[in-house]
Amino acid sequence: MKILITGAAGFIGFNLSKYLLGFKKIKIFGIDNLNNYYSKSLKLSRIKELKKFKNFNFKKIDITNRQALDKYLKKKKISLIINLAAQAGVRYSFIKPSEFVDNNILGFYNVVKAAKNNSINKIIYASSSSVYGDSLFFPLKETQIINPKNIYGLSKKINEEMAEVFSKQFEMTFIGLRFFTVYGEWGRPDMFMMKYLNSTYNLSKKFYLNNFGKHTRDFTYIRDVCQIIKKIIFLKDKQSQNEIFNICSNRPINLLKIIKQINKLTCKSPTTYKRPLQKADVIKTHGSNKKILDKIGKRRFTSIKDGLMNTLIWFKKYYNF
Repeated sequence: MKILITGAAGFIGFNLSKYLLGFKKIKIFGIDNLNNYYSKSLKLSRIKELKKFKNFNFKKIDITNRQALDKYLKKKKISLIINLAAQAGVRYSFIKPSEFVDNNILGFYNVVKAAKNNSINKIIYASSSSVYGDSLFFPLKETQIINPKNIYGLSKKINEEMAEVFSKQFEMTFIGLRFFTVYGEWGRPDMFMMKYLNSTYNLSKKFYLNNFGKHTRDFTYIRDVCQIIKKIIFLKDKQSQNEIFNICSNRPINLLKIIKQINKLTCKSPTTYKRPLQKADVIKTHGSNKKILDKIGKRRFTSIKDGLMNTLIWFKKYYNF
């Protein structure tokens, strides 16, 4: 099976590629624009790791360049596209909203159009828990009204709406994945856990904790995410199907509790600067995973303790601590 993964140098794209490459009958074609939103060296290290596999092929391509995308896909006989390429960063969306329009909306359309032009009839794509915005009703379910509060969440909502239309217009299968706070090895340095570990080991000067630490997040370990996506890949599809799934552990935890667990594991306690709620912040995320588990079967999710330990082991090894 030949799979194109866009955003292959990103956190989820890399981990998913590496996981799937462990299966002999799968060949991964990875593309990424290798932008400098965060450390390019980390992205290059991920690609270097993936190139150890014979069944991996990488090309630097930006999904905003439809011609390059079309040209790359020709004659490769790709069975499936997993679109994980996007401009990330909720706070960054307030600074450069145009990046989210170009990469997340126009880029998504280009991927769909290139798929159609090359007879690829199935796309799995990254959405986000950010589409829900602030809610009073938990756990969050795929059927409830969504109301994103920033351009990042809006771009993902538009992706879902585009998928609904194109599934009928182009007779394609679309499966949207609403990721909830994915964490783990090779994580993005701008995410909460990595930022805190950076402060813990003095790689950055200060760690700011918004809303005085009263945020709650449905943390989902990266290995669980990869295993769930593999099961989704092999689901039997109906023609012109359009589905959306929450990808979450259904186990929300307060950020102060996460900090306590990290401090216990590291035997360190860096200075934390608490500040009020920021305009980009959603106070709580807690998703229902009933729909996805009904589809793929029951599973045991990695405990936060084990996930944190694995993350810490990788962090210390990669950054030489």
